[in-house]
Amino acid sequence: MTPPPIRRRSEVEIRWRQFRNPPRPILRAVLSSLIVATILGLAYLAYDVALSRGATLPGGDLRTLAVTLFVAIVLVSGSLITYLAVPQPSGSGGTRRRSRWSAALGLFAALPIAYLVLVVEGQILRPLLT
Repeated sequence: MTPPPIRRRSEVEIRWRQFRNPPRPILRAVLSSLIVATILGLAYLAYDVALSRGATLPGGDLRTLAVTLFVAIVLVSGSLITYLAVPQPSGSGGTRRRSRWSAALGLFAALPIAYLVLVVEGQILRPLLT
């Protein structure tokens, strides 16, 4: 008896399945960067709204520096947290190894997340608050 033919999945079905069941290292890298970016983004949003409402803060208007620090901190923390949270497969041995590739995964996950958080908070949340 011959087995039934294998049904080919569409590209949309494949991507939907990948979205529902992400690999744990990718999920950890994205979530760690997203949490850090959200917290820092909300702090920047509060600073930006305070300046736009006329508050006088020590140091004056440092929004450019704040955005630069925001991106740098998100990139470094996303890379570091992913390095610590995503070990390489240990194989048959019990030792858990870390790799620079884990840090690179965190860095490449953090870059678009930092940008998206700034866009969402600047284009969607800021107009609601001003």
